[in-house]
Amino acid sequence: MSDKMNFIEKEHVVIRFSGDSGDGMQLTGTLFSNISAILGNEISTFPDYPSEIRAPQGTLGGVSGFQVHLGSSRVYTPGDEADIFVVMNPAALKVNVKGIKKNGIIIFDIDSFDDKHLEKAGFTTDNPFEELKLSETIQLIPVKLSSLTKESLKEFDFDFKTMARSKNMFALGLICFLFNRSIDHATHFLETKFKKKPDILKANTKVLVDGFNYGQNIDASISIFQVNKSQCIKPGTYTSISGNKAAAWGLIAASQKTGLQLFLGSYPITPATDILQELSERKDLGVITVQCEDEIAGITTAIGASFAGNLAATNTSGPGLALKSEAIGLAVMAELPLVIINVMRSGPSTGMPTKTEQTDLLQALYGRNGESPVVVLAASTPDNCFHYAYMASKIALEYMTPVILLTDAFIGNGSSLWKLPKLSELPEISIPFVSAEMKGKIKVTSRNDGNMVRYWAIPGMEGFAHRNGGLEKDYDKGAISTDPANHQKMVTARQTKVNNVSELIPELVVEGSKDASLLVIGWGGTHGHIISAINSLKKEGEKVALAHFNYINPLPKNTVEIIKQYKKVVVCELNSGQFATFLRSKVEGVAFCQYNKVEGQPFTVLELKECFKKYLEE
Repeated sequence: MSDKMNFIEKEHVVIRFSGDSGDGMQLTGTLFSNISAILGNEISTFPDYPSEIRAPQGTLGGVSGFQVHLGSSRVYTPGDEADIFVVMNPAALKVNVKGIKKNGIIIFDIDSFDDKHLEKAGFTTDNPFEELKLSETIQLIPVKLSSLTKESLKEFDFDFKTMARSKNMFALGLICFLFNRSIDHATHFLETKFKKKPDILKANTKVLVDGFNYGQNIDASISIFQVNKSQCIKPGTYTSISGNKAAAWGLIAASQKTGLQLFLGSYPITPATDILQELSERKDLGVITVQCEDEIAGITTAIGASFAGNLAATNTSGPGLALKSEAIGLAVMAELPLVIINVMRSGPSTGMPTKTEQTDLLQALYGRNGESPVVVLAASTPDNCFHYAYMASKIALEYMTPVILLTDAFIGNGSSLWKLPKLSELPEISIPFVSAEMKGKIKVTSRNDGNMVRYWAIPGMEGFAHRNGGLEKDYDKGAISTDPANHQKMVTARQTKVNNVSELIPELVVEGSKDASLLVIGWGGTHGHIISAINSLKKEGEKVALAHFNYINPLPKNTVEIIKQYKKVVVCELNSGQFATFLRSKVEGVAFCQYNKVEGQPFTVLELKECFKKYLEE
């Protein structure tokens, strides 16, 4: 290591990798995040890639990025600005210029900063750093990533395009050196990914090592960062996990806990497909997955599996949830347990499929014909997608009802540190199955008088033969009925059953300052940014409280009591005010203020702080 290098120990560091969508930025960021998680750092990641399958190379529309926030203490967000920015071309620089921290470091592939690429990115001079007014505030580290990668692979019989694809591994090796990380873990990940492509594995491994060695020999004056192991981590086994993978494993855990076979009926859709892919690899745990011809078939096969006595689920995103609406109504009417995981994305229609929003809330609550109540949950971090997928399964099975779990592209694709739970530590799931002992004592239409849940009779059980479907049924006999009074009774019974879920869910907990006059309300995947803003204001002497909702329908029992304690209430969400609208229908006499953003991007901590300060000053 050069004597010129400055060794800095940091509590938090944010790194962003950015380049063309074919430059492997998602793989590079994922590998570095996984290495950091293994070494005991807190992490939060933000993959940000274009919706186009392949935009023209070198253009602004084709820029793909991956940001990771490392910490030796609790990390809530991927960070607003990057301390270190690894940039593969001028377009990536231009797209991300606002996200670079003052006095940060830019490591860039000088080979790609030629006239051709500068023109494609819309620069008008041959010095983009001066044009963007970065030269005096940023430490620039030019690296010949393309030519060094080509030199590294000269012994391989690869064409130039194939060699160029490996420059992300050179960058990863360099970053591993700059963060004092061994590349052994990265090598292991590469062996797993490219085990069926030995030549590609050998080439990427060599480039990775050469990038690390280049860091040791680098001549420039550069800061070296040391982020120590987090002291917040309790003893246990940890890994880095994405929200989609965590949700898949939450379903598996519920299946293992109950002994029910897990069935997923699905149709691929961005950004929810990873759930299908993850579960399809778990045949060893008895998981059955069916990739159907469309969204409707996906959910109806799941309803059939539920009727047959399985833990049934389906996954989708906004447009798919719309297509599934009639079948969700069927599950409501049939009173069958079903988990629907909706990974929200930007809309309407096809919208921006790879970008994040919270715009499906009202669709989840009301997007069906008739009085069709369902339970709605929302996960708030990549790791707790596991918990809420498990709880969605528990509620669906115990209350014989469809449950919609809302995540979003931000937490679904993003990752965080996750402690692997023990199955014995997870809440018990009590399924209201009929039994042979009940034969002759109850009807197939009978309900638990306490919570209004209908007992679950599996087809083929002697004495419990029955039909099920979408037509209204007689409350006592189960036969098709159009009697007005009976219909009212059935509507009330189904709503009461959902309302009774409030007895199972935990009460709302307020974070932040106990004596605050301003209450911030959030829900779902915005938690990290909101609590970070509140904690930052707390350090500045301000008093703000947060009520963050994971259980949406029904709301926690103490919701009204909590909200009415505060003089000012502001609801923050990535839509035009859907949760605020819902709360106005549930909490009377409160003037809900709103802070809304619909840009396909998560909140920043800075913008939230500015919003909260405005209300504190009023």
